Amino acid sequence: MIFTETKLKGAYIIEISKIGDERGFFGRSWCKREMEEAGLNTNIAQINTSLSKEKGTLRGLHFQVAPYQECKMIRCTRGAIFNMIIDIRPDSPTFLQWVGVELTEDNHKALYSPEGFAQGFITLQADTEITYFTTEFYAPGMDWGVRYNDPQVGIELPVKPLVISEKDQNWPDFKVDFLKPQNK
Repeated sequence: MIFTETKLKGAYIIEISKIGDERGFFGRSWCKREMEEAGLNTNIAQINTSLSKEKGTLRGLHFQVAPYQECKMIRCTRGAIFNMIIDIRPDSPTFLQWVGVELTEDNHKALYSPEGFAQGFITLQADTEITYFTTEFYAPGMDWGVRYNDPQVGIELPVKPLVISEKDQNWPDFKVDFLKPQNK
């Protein structure tokens, strides 16, 4: 596995170190030992799948508040997405900065998002499917979000959102108070 840290401390693009021949290639998309050596959380609580039917479907940007914060590792298994993460750690030097990475079924890349980040994506193709690992169980009532067009963050999307849930469309502008469960 090849780990490349993004400009956001603790967030990594993970690539498969491919061993190829006339049949195709082989490589690890998950290795607990290599992940731990890179300092990443390997406590998998859930593996989730998301299918989006339409190009331009926007999901997120989501996070869970303490004590249910989670790391995520996102991989696109069919189609293509522009995956976005935002550093929402108030004490971080990259607070409210974001990174976007194109994940496709052909590039086999994954994005590792540590605790203290919001994560979301927009589909670049119809019938796109992602698989993502989380280090914490989904905790109803402890989930929150950052709106994709929050002016404090300034995310630049490669395509216009055409399908977006009412919930994701209506997140208020981000405030640090959102990190406290009682303010939801």
